[in-house]
Amino acid sequence: MSKRTVLYQKHLDAGGKIVDFAGWEMPINYGSQLAEHKQVREHAGVFDVSHMTIVDIHGTDALAYLRKLVTNDVAKLDVPGRALYTGMLNEAGGVVDDLIVYRMQDHYRVVVNCATREKDLAWLAAVAGSFAVTLAERPELAILAVHGPEAIERVCTLLPAEWQPVVGALGNFRCVELGDWFIARTGYTGEKGLEVMLPASQAPAFWDQLLAAGVLPIGLGARDTLRLEAGMNLYGHDMDESISPLAANMEQTISWMPEDRDFVGRAAVTLHKQQQLAGTLPILIGLVLESRGVLREGQKVITDKGDGIITSGTFSPTLNCSIALARVPVGTTDCHVELRGGQTAVRMVKPNFVRFGKKVFE
Repeated sequence: MSKRTVLYQKHLDAGGKIVDFAGWEMPINYGSQLAEHKQVREHAGVFDVSHMTIVDIHGTDALAYLRKLVTNDVAKLDVPGRALYTGMLNEAGGVVDDLIVYRMQDHYRVVVNCATREKDLAWLAAVAGSFAVTLAERPELAILAVHGPEAIERVCTLLPAEWQPVVGALGNFRCVELGDWFIARTGYTGEKGLEVMLPASQAPAFWDQLLAAGVLPIGLGARDTLRLEAGMNLYGHDMDESISPLAANMEQTISWMPEDRDFVGRAAVTLHKQQQLAGTLPILIGLVLESRGVLREGQKVITDKGDGIITSGTFSPTLNCSIALARVPVGTTDCHVELRGGQTAVRMVKPNFVRFGKKVFE
């Protein structure tokens, strides 16, 4: 049976077109995906991401456990109020999931993808092993992501006066606990924005306040085009348990130092690094189609070093052309994509297309 977030009726009230997403009934759009995309790039939009999984980690070994569990070094979170993006690997060095870790006042919080909830929870428990930690899923919390150049300002107008300067001053990958609310700035769209985790019972009223303040509801369709423009991976498309983080443009999530931190999958991903240097492990790049057509997931990429594949592709409303992420051989200098029965030239760029509404590649 499909699941619904606490905001399901609000989506219907706003004209949301409901689709199945990993077992959840979620809005794909509220009428116009292009208009929603533009709203986030130019003003502010709100996404219901309450289907994502929040897990709080308590215990004297919480830090040691997380330093074992994930590729990035959680010791970097030296004070409460900091966050980092990281990967969680299996022993073979494949990506179990990508996630964000937050340091709270007396514990840590992780947020993982809804489509991988069951296997992630099982993996979190398996790695916990003999560590003195407790893992607590928080289904009683909802998550609203508010993004766009006006997002932070509009959210602040709805908060208690004493919270406003704190939230308004949040830097990137910073967070703050405010009573039973938790507000972070960690984003998935390439725009300024906030993620508000709050009691589910309070989410509908806050949703109404946001809409009354001119923040428009945004569906999963625009969320996907926004994240691809920002060069953000989507689990199950750009990486999965068979893919090394090095083949998914995720090396920035790996803390190689100190050398004695033996995170899960370290030996395997160290070997992957050697393979990449030897030219036998592929890389994830960005593609831009400057002629007519649309790049789609699964299309073959023909390169001067061998074949590759598009892992995510779409039309970019901001750039007015098609863009994609593609996994290709190391050293590739020339790419064509099979379109309409022929080979069409595409431009290779770093896998990051738009930031703060502007093109970022030359």
